[in-house]
Amino acid sequence: MNTVKTVPELRAAVARARSEGKRIGFVPTMGNLHSGHAALVVKAAQCADFVVASIFVNPLQFGANEDLDKYPRTLAADQQLLVESGCNLLFAPAVDEMYPDGMSVQTRVSVPNLSEGLCGASRPGHFEGVATVVSKLFNMVQPDLAVFGEKDYQQLAVIRAMVRDLNMPIQVMGLPTVRAADGLALSSRNGYLTAEQRATAPVLYRVLQTMAAAIARGQKDFAALVADGQAQLSAAGLRPDYLEVRHALTLRPAMVDDRDLVVIAAAYLGNTRLIDNLYVQVQDKTA
Repeated sequence: MNTVKTVPELRAAVARARSEGKRIGFVPTMGNLHSGHAALVVKAAQCADFVVASIFVNPLQFGANEDLDKYPRTLAADQQLLVESGCNLLFAPAVDEMYPDGMSVQTRVSVPNLSEGLCGASRPGHFEGVATVVSKLFNMVQPDLAVFGEKDYQQLAVIRAMVRDLNMPIQVMGLPTVRAADGLALSSRNGYLTAEQRATAPVLYRVLQTMAAAIARGQKDFAALVADGQAQLSAAGLRPDYLEVRHALTLRPAMVDDRDLVVIAAAYLGNTRLIDNLYVQVQDKTA
């Protein structure tokens, strides 16, 4: 695996691969990689001939009081994981390479509607930062396909909408959330948890499981389910940011006749913000 830090080096390497008739897969990351990221790379390698990964801690998607400065940078370990997962090329640019004129004058990409509410309400400007950097990376790499984790469900919806609306010739693939043995969704931010908090954290997934099972059985009182779920999270020591039942494709609030739903949540455990979701398909009893 080669590592490059500039856009010209990246484009030259991708051009060589494409000249050999290779299909290009892409996995954008912020580094501090774990087995969930490895699964994305493995999937890309299964579907493409040449896999590019990027590591870039994007300041544009961090709020003023968020963890940009303390976000872990673990390049050497990340490189090893990428090699073992089948990555062919790593793009690891500096901030000046991505935003040479500074962020204040950077053209922004905004995806309305899907970026609003949920994490968008708690992190103003976050999804504009995500859409902007992913758009730039897509233009730099020009992949045939890109793989993202479904743990960041709203982010994946935003990226899919951006690709569709801007007519980008890229197949966006979502990979199911990779979890620890106790159900906790793998995340780079899990490293912030104390041992005691780590033992508590799977409660979030268990609450989502309980809600999803009730919905699958035909429960339609979503407000009651949410209230019960929030109470369970609070009782366990988590501070709910949001817990909602939404339409799985549009992310609008769920209606009783919807068949494709997602139970989606964010909660704080100490200072660490955890996110998770579960897809639910409701069977039509009249069919």
